[in-house]
Amino acid sequence: MDKQQLGAFLRSRRERLRPQDVGLTAGPRRRTSGLRREEVAVLAHISTEYYVRLEQGRAPRPSAEVLAGIAGALLLTEAESDHLHVLAGTAPSRTGRHRRDVRPSILTLLERLPRTAGFVTSAIFEVLACNDLTAALMEDFRELAPRERNLARLAFLEERPLYGVSDATEFRHHVVMQLRSTLARYPADPAVSELVDELRAGSPDFARLWERHDVQAAVVLTKTFRHPRVGEITVDCDSLALTDRDQNLVLYSAPPGSRDAEALALLDVLGAEEFTTGQH
Repeated sequence: MDKQQLGAFLRSRRERLRPQDVGLTAGPRRRTSGLRREEVAVLAHISTEYYVRLEQGRAPRPSAEVLAGIAGALLLTEAESDHLHVLAGTAPSRTGRHRRDVRPSILTLLERLPRTAGFVTSAIFEVLACNDLTAALMEDFRELAPRERNLARLAFLEERPLYGVSDATEFRHHVVMQLRSTLARYPADPAVSELVDELRAGSPDFARLWERHDVQAAVVLTKTFRHPRVGEITVDCDSLALTDRDQNLVLYSAPPGSRDAEALALLDVLGAEEFTTGQH
């Protein structure tokens, strides 16, 4: 149970709600825009004293029933509710360190994907594997050191553009939310905690977003790359969870016959020519 993070998360969710969101009247003397602690306690069917102690990081571990009541009172989403249980220590949690080894079958799949850029990311946004089209569309992560192929560092600490993508701001929000969940799952993994500390110290934007305690990102269905050789390419985005290793398989493709599909095909050819030339 991470008492301090649990308290901070509860406080952040309470302060974002308005009384009318949960069927209460604001009243003329209300000085805060969020819910009061006693209002949350009433809605969750627990004592005000116990809820206050939870927010202050002084309460013992709450039961699953209490957490369910609090989740309902604060109108938590499914992802937020899951995060609440992880922080409270009432959900199955992973121990040790996050995995960086990719299943051989996934590596084979990456190479067989037709006209699709595919890559695998770890729980901390390190690109662990990619195919040739990804190398042509973004960069060849296979040639980079682990630190240099971390998309979180690239998004917040590097001055160069994030591959000219149209949703750079949304991606940064996604990184922060996912890293907060990752840190809750792997509290003893130094690679996770050190990355978060580095980003908080090196990026005011990351530090600001981190304090919001958000844990659920909007789904990104399309993404536009501004590529220096073939111009703009809008791709469909699919991210498939590889749950056994807590990794993600990310796929970028385009509808057959579209201008974007033709641009991807051209990029595939140009990339293949460069790789062939580089071998001689």
